Amino acid sequence: MHTTLISATELMSLQAAGSPLMVFDCTFDLMNPAAGEEQYRNAHIPGAVYASLDTALSDVGVAGPDGKRLHPDAASGGRHPLPSRENFALWLSSVGFANDMQAVVYDRNGANYCGRLWWMLKWAGHDAVALLDGGLQAWQAAGGEVTDRAEVAHFQSNFRLGAPLRELVGADELMKDIRQPTRTVIDARAAPRYRGEVEPLDPVAGHIPGALNRPFSQNLGADGKFKPAAQLKAEFDQLLAGRDARTVVHQCGSGVSALPNAVAMEIAGFAPTALYAGSWSDWCSDASRPVAKG
Repeated sequence: MHTTLISATELMSLQAAGSPLMVFDCTFDLMNPAAGEEQYRNAHIPGAVYASLDTALSDVGVAGPDGKRLHPDAASGGRHPLPSRENFALWLSSVGFANDMQAVVYDRNGANYCGRLWWMLKWAGHDAVALLDGGLQAWQAAGGEVTDRAEVAHFQSNFRLGAPLRELVGADELMKDIRQPTRTVIDARAAPRYRGEVEPLDPVAGHIPGALNRPFSQNLGADGKFKPAAQLKAEFDQLLAGRDARTVVHQCGSGVSALPNAVAMEIAGFAPTALYAGSWSDWCSDASRPVAKG
């Protein structure tokens, strides 16, 4: 079972052995939401299922007289609110994913988006999920086939939720924790956004008071793959500066690019850490919550 990373050659071996397996392409573009699926259609790993951040991995909301609103059972707020675990399980069942399968997730965006599906599967109680290290680029570099064919639909399955394997934290809980403080927040956004110098997506600039900054791209080497475990551990130890790693909560702008940091910490040997899925977009939606800059 692969639970953090899988290499292109390891994936090829699983495919050759006929192991129960489903591959998910999570390619996305925040500025052009239709572009990810178009890239998938033009070139993807044969058999891969497309998992859209907007429709599969977020609560799609419901239209109302005053505009689109979240479903009452959405698991978080923010720009990319988590669907309920039950609705996520329905989507997994609709694409034919079953509890006995190994999931492999990838994108072509430096692991920015596929980490979301990795975390959501863990949250749904499914441990056998791994990121394709280096993404589609590494797959192609290893001689892996890509195709532009339309994939046949899978038979409906009955994915059963298990106890959550990862912790989801909400804004109210985090507010109490940072006042204690009993949590260590790690913000995965680029440094200028963290410092509040620019804010291209949300109405308020800045960061959660006390949050540490580690842009998610720092987890990858020049080859686009995750850095070695020892190097990641040294970097997180330096960032935490003696803080207990077990208290870490990851966040970013909308709960997506925070996940490469969570994956990297597990590669480094740390215990699983928590996610504030609403992230900055949720935090800054309430003017009563404190904001820090600099």
